[in-house]
Amino acid sequence: MGELIYQRKYVLLIGLIVLSVLLLRFNTRDSKRGTEKQDKEKGARIRMDRAGIRPDDGDTFYYKDVIIRILGIDAPEIIHKEHGIFEDQPYGRKAAAMTIDILRKARVIEYLPLQSDKYGRLLAHVFVDGELLSVRLIRAGLAYENISYYGDNGFPDLAERILRAAHESPRPPFEMPYKWRRRHQIKK
Repeated sequence: MGELIYQRKYVLLIGLIVLSVLLLRFNTRDSKRGTEKQDKEKGARIRMDRAGIRPDDGDTFYYKDVIIRILGIDAPEIIHKEHGIFEDQPYGRKAAAMTIDILRKARVIEYLPLQSDKYGRLLAHVFVDGELLSVRLIRAGLAYENISYYGDNGFPDLAERILRAAHESPRPPFEMPYKWRRRHQIKK
């Protein structure tokens, strides 16, 4: 009887050791994946030539033949008759002017693409001299963060920077653009 108890304890101990080794191995794999994602994030940035940039509004611009929608923010609207917007939202022109001014004065402009949205725009994080453009617009009071609504889109570190900027900055002096659009956009 005593030998049977000893054997069960021995089997249980071996089982716990095997389980611990497996757990450590899976945790190591997960932490390596996180590092690979960070490396991928840094390596996937695409550099832009300032000459190929044209303005649109505060959170969207053209780069050559691509429309880039800046991830993480919502800036006030300007007239876009093709989208049913027939008047400027307050601060819309100011946000658009600041965005293009920042882009034109930058030494290095890069973007980190995510995917195209339902309107055919490329959703991307945009970096200006190493800083997120979305953070600069939030700090200037010319954009709301929209990470809280859409999530981090697979870029948790960048989303955290945007959320921190929104938390530390004063609330923008205009109505949230999505609410303004509901009341002013004329749908076809």
